[in-house]
Amino acid sequence: MIVEYHRPDSIEETLRLLKREAPRTLPMGGGTALNRPSPDPLAVVDLQSLGLNGIEQRGKDLLVGATATLQSLLDTPGLSPALVRAIQHEATYNLRQAASVAGTIVAAGGRSPLAAALLALDVHLELANSGSEREKMGIGDLLPLRGERLRGRLITGVILPLNARLAYEYVARTPADLPIVCAAVAQWASGRSRLALGGFGAAPRLALDGPEPAGAEQAARDAYSQAGDEWASAEYRQEMAVVLTRRCLQGLAGT
Repeated sequence: MIVEYHRPDSIEETLRLLKREAPRTLPMGGGTALNRPSPDPLAVVDLQSLGLNGIEQRGKDLLVGATATLQSLLDTPGLSPALVRAIQHEATYNLRQAASVAGTIVAAGGRSPLAAALLALDVHLELANSGSEREKMGIGDLLPLRGERLRGRLITGVILPLNARLAYEYVARTPADLPIVCAAVAQWASGRSRLALGGFGAAPRLALDGPEPAGAEQAARDAYSQAGDEWASAEYRQEMAVVLTRRCLQGLAGT
């Protein structure tokens, strides 16, 4: 239940509000997650007046403002087709019009296609902290410990590399459902390869980050050795993780 609403016009005021012990205070980008019913009293800090919705290219990176919507990212020229697919798979058109990129990352569960793709791409986040300093943090460091990592901090931007190739594959009950298993592989010109798996748990998992893709299929199998739940057995997820990883690697080899 939302008991307070604030719309500050500075990052400093935003951080002051977020630092409060009570009521629990959360940032709100698009509001798609915070609008879900909750029995707990919440204060929300609307970020819309902070000017964090821009998207611009900086060298080999795309700097995406924290409150930029999924649809505005999707409409950005030059995105890899695989990232476009992951964004489309993440949310419907109507939700993409409202959901922010940073908010989607913070709220992402293990079945988030976009979080898996961004983890494979080794996306970094720009953050402001209560000491008026700016930090950068890898998404792989953030996802497992979001509550702790974001305490006293505000995501202001998402740094998306444009010099990596990406492949994304998934299986789901229907094409519109979130994945039971998904795999995303990013590769750089140096040969560096990262494999992220989604479809299970509290966050996608990084299964491989190495100088080449050798061993990716075994890494996928090992990463999901205990990945059983009400949606699928661990054995099924292991087999599909291997199949999807192979498809990703074959797709990248053919481009």
